[in-house]
Amino acid sequence: MSARLNGFGQPVGPALPDWSPRPRPPRAPLEGRSCRLVPLDAAAHADALYATYSAAPDTRGWTYLGDEMPESAEAYRARLATQQASEDPLFHTILDPASGDALGIASYLRIDPANGVIEVGHLHFGPRLQRAPAATEAMALMMARAFDELGYRRYEWKCDSLNAPSRAAALRLGFTFEGIFRNAVVVKGRSRDTAWFSITDSEWPRVRAGFAAWLDPSNFDGAGRQRRGLTDLRAAAG
Repeated sequence: MSARLNGFGQPVGPALPDWSPRPRPPRAPLEGRSCRLVPLDAAAHADALYATYSAAPDTRGWTYLGDEMPESAEAYRARLATQQASEDPLFHTILDPASGDALGIASYLRIDPANGVIEVGHLHFGPRLQRAPAATEAMALMMARAFDELGYRRYEWKCDSLNAPSRAAALRLGFTFEGIFRNAVVVKGRSRDTAWFSITDSEWPRVRAGFAAWLDPSNFDGAGRQRRGLTDLRAAAG
C-alpha cells in the first residue's frame, strides 16, 4: 500500500510527474549473438516457417495457439500476410544469424503507449529453437527494446492456465505470476482461463543482469550445456 495520501487522507499511488506516453515499437530488427528478430515478411518467411513447424514430430505445439497447423505453405503464406499487415500484434520472425533460417515467431501485442504497458505473445518456436539459447536471447532482446529503448513500465506474458510449459517459461524468464482470469476467452470452441505474469521497470535491471550472465559464452561448456541456470544467475544479480 502506498504511503502517499491525498487531501482526503486516502492512500494514492506514486506520482509520475515526468511521465509521457511511450513510443510504439518500431518495425526494426533486433540483433543478438544467437538470433536475429526481424519484422515478419510473409513472402520471405512463409516457406521456411512452414518447413520449421512441419519438422516437429506432431502438432501439439499448436494446441494453445489461436490457430491450427496450416495445410500447406501456400495457405500459411496467406495467413502470415494478414499478420504481417497487423500493427497490434506486431509480428517478428526469429532467424538463425548464420544461416538465415526462420526458427519461429514472436510478437508484441496489447500495446498501450499511454500507460507504458506491452505484452509479448503469439510465441511459436520450431524444434531447433525450443530450449535453445537463441529462444532465451530472443525474449531478452524483446524485453530490452520495451524497457531500455522505449521506456515501458510493464511487460506482460499471458497464457492458457493449462499450458504448463508456457507458465514454467514465464517464471524462468523472470516474470511474476499475478493470478488467473477465469473464463477469460473462448479459443477453438474451448473456454480458457488465462494466467497473467508481468515484469515491471523496477524489476528489469535484475532480470537484465540475469540474462547477460546466462547468455555470456563462458556460461556454456564445450558441448553447449549451461554451467549455471538463468534463475540462479538472476538471483545472484540481486
